[in-house]
Amino acid sequence: MYNQFKSVSLSHRNAPLAIREQLALNEAEAKGIMLRLKDFFDISDVLAVSTCNRTEIYYSAATDLNEDIIKLLLIEKGVSDIDAFQAFFERFTDGEAAVQHLFQVATGLQSQVVGDMQIPNQIKHAYQWSADLNLAGPFLHRLLHTIFFANKRVAQETFFRDGAASVSYAAVDLLEGLMPNPKVLVVGLGEIGADVCRNLAEKPGIEVTLVNRTSSRAEDLGQELGFRVADFYDIESEISRADIIVSSMRRDEPFFTKEMMVRLRGMSFKYFIDLSVPRSVSPEVEEIPGVMLYTIDSIRSKADAALQQRLDAVPRVREIIDEAVVEFNDWSREMIVSPTIQKLKGALEQIRKEELTRFTKGLTDSELEKVEKITTSMMQKILKLPVLQLKAACKRGEAETLIDVLNDLFNLEKEKADH
Repeated sequence: MYNQFKSVSLSHRNAPLAIREQLALNEAEAKGIMLRLKDFFDISDVLAVSTCNRTEIYYSAATDLNEDIIKLLLIEKGVSDIDAFQAFFERFTDGEAAVQHLFQVATGLQSQVVGDMQIPNQIKHAYQWSADLNLAGPFLHRLLHTIFFANKRVAQETFFRDGAASVSYAAVDLLEGLMPNPKVLVVGLGEIGADVCRNLAEKPGIEVTLVNRTSSRAEDLGQELGFRVADFYDIESEISRADIIVSSMRRDEPFFTKEMMVRLRGMSFKYFIDLSVPRSVSPEVEEIPGVMLYTIDSIRSKADAALQQRLDAVPRVREIIDEAVVEFNDWSREMIVSPTIQKLKGALEQIRKEELTRFTKGLTDSELEKVEKITTSMMQKILKLPVLQLKAACKRGEAETLIDVLNDLFNLEKEKADH
C-alpha cells in the first residue's frame, strides 16, 4: 500500500494566483471530485486538499493515474486549455515522496507563509470529507493521525506556530488587540486584502464589511465568507459606521485624507491600518483628534520578527517529521506481513479446534474450560516468536523471505484456499 500512494499538486510554488483560483475546490466540489475518482478508477485512500494556495489530490492505486486525475480535475473545473494548465502541476509517483510531501504541507513547511496556522485545520477538514465518503482506508487513517500527532509535537516543542508571520495575519492580530468585537471595514480586495478577510473569517465576534471598486469581487468574497458588502460610492458613510478601516487599495496617492476626515465630523474614534504600497492613507489623518494610523512598515516588522522565529524552528520541525515518518514506515511495513500473521493464526487455531473436538468429548464444562485456556495460551506462545521475527524482518526490509518460509512450513496458501 505504501508504494501505491501518489499525489498531484498545484500550489503557489509553481502556479500564479490567477491559475490557483480557477482550480480551488469548496467542500461540495472536493467531495464530488473524490466520488468521481472512486467511480472512474480502482483507487482508495482518496484525499482532496484545497486552500487559497494549493489544490492537491492524494490517492492509493496500483498504477500511476496522475495524468488522468489532472485531466479530470481540469474538466470538472471547466478549464478548456488542458495542455497549458498541466504544466503547473507537481506529480508524486513514489509513495515515500508523496507521504513526505503531505507531512510538509500539513505542518506548514510548504506554506506561502512558513508555519501557516490554518493549514492543520484545512487538512483535518479534507480528512473528514474523505472519511464521510468512506474513502479513507487503514493506510490514510494511520497516516493522517501520525501527521496530527507530529503537528501537536511541533506546537508543543517549537516556536514554529508562534507569532503572526504574514502581513495579513499580523494586521488581524493587531486589530484584535485594538478593541473587543469591532466593526471592521476592508477596502481593496487584492491578494493581501482577500487574505485579511480570510483570516478575519476565523475570528468570531468581528463584524466585517467589504468595499471594492470592482463590486463583483466584493460580492464573490462576501458570499464565500459570509461578510456584508457595501457599494464603493457609499464609502464615507461606511467609514463613519466602522471602528477599524483596513485599506489595501492600489493607488498612486492617498485615498483617505485629512480633508475626508474633516468632512466626517462627529465621528467616533477610528483606527486605520494601511497595507498599501504606495500608501492609501495619508499620515495627516492622525492630526484629526480620535484617529490613529498603523502603517504596513510597523506591521511588516512584527511579521518579519515572527517569521524569523519560525525559520529558526524549521530544523527541529524537520526532525519531528523525520521521526514521525520513520514510525509510519515501520507500521506500513508491518501491514505487509499482517495477512501472513493472520493466516498463521488461523491455521493454528484450526488445528487447535480440530484436536479439541477429537479429545474432549467426555470432559465436563469446567474441564473443557481449563483445556481451552491451556491450549489457547500454548498457541499464543508458539505464535509470539514468529510474529516478533516477522516484525523485526520488516524493519530490516527482509520480510518477504520470512513470509515465503512460513507459507511453505505451514502450507498457508493451501489453508487460505481451503477456508
